[in-house]
Amino acid sequence: MSVTNHTQLNTTLDLQRQGVLGVVLFSTVTTLPCCVFLFINLTMLYTLRSKEVFRETSRYILLFNLLFSDTIQLTHSQSMFLLSTSRVTLLYSVCVVLTILNNLTLSVSVITLVIMCLERYIAVCYPFRHSVLITTRNTGVVICIIWCFSTLKDIMQLSLTLKFFLNNVNQVQMLDFCGKETVFVDPASDIFNKAFTYFLCVLGGTTVTFSYTGIIVAARSASTDKASANKARRTLLLHLLQMGLTLSSTIHNSLLTVISENLDRVLAVRIQVVLYVCVIVLPKCLSSLIYGLRDQTIRPVLMLNLICQWRGSALICDVQE
Repeated sequence: MSVTNHTQLNTTLDLQRQGVLGVVLFSTVTTLPCCVFLFINLTMLYTLRSKEVFRETSRYILLFNLLFSDTIQLTHSQSMFLLSTSRVTLLYSVCVVLTILNNLTLSVSVITLVIMCLERYIAVCYPFRHSVLITTRNTGVVICIIWCFSTLKDIMQLSLTLKFFLNNVNQVQMLDFCGKETVFVDPASDIFNKAFTYFLCVLGGTTVTFSYTGIIVAARSASTDKASANKARRTLLLHLLQMGLTLSSTIHNSLLTVISENLDRVLAVRIQVVLYVCVIVLPKCLSSLIYGLRDQTIRPVLMLNLICQWRGSALICDVQE
């Protein structure tokens, strides 16, 4: 009997040791790239505010808004991931606020991508009207509308969530990890969330298709700059990829549930980590990569700022400027 108990004890300790090592390993694997992407995103945000040409060009103003919301989402996602791997639960009210904030920035990101697609369409198809329609003032108004629209949507969803919370006042501490599946448990709130997600999918797909088709047609015209049209066409395809990856994050937790129920624990955890990096982390850095590497105006300034930030020397930047 003592031998059996000793064996069971060793097995239990081994599983616990593997669990702790797994938490440390997977937390490191996800936190390192997340920190790198946060560093790049924050440097990109600083870059977009460091030059007058970036502050007064509509395309870069929209890019700043997109990067800002993506950075908030990346910080939120990694924080929730670390809390879940550490098996830490939150107060229900705190989880509701964090989830609503994440949904707000998600909506802002997708709608901003839609506006950026339309901006590229106007720039290629109506170059003479672009400077009249796409002004700094109009861009600021559009960004305010995006945030107000997204906030109004979240206020409506919050009211549905609070209605459920007030009817279940005994649930102060979350029984499970924080996520929209555990927050939007009320049927009306869940339906509202899914309906808005479908709306964003249709809006994004329709806008990219319309803009892409318009640019292809315009590229055949003799008066259109072929190089500019081809570059805009590739940018739209990248925006479509961004939208797809961003919206796919809305079904991330549902995929995890299916994976956990049908695969063994070790394989399921590995797949979950890969999905998290590809579906949650990667889309939040695509904007920096797309514009930081492809845009000839941003790239030299961004590279300089990255080098200066990495060395921790602001003096070098000031001297070279």
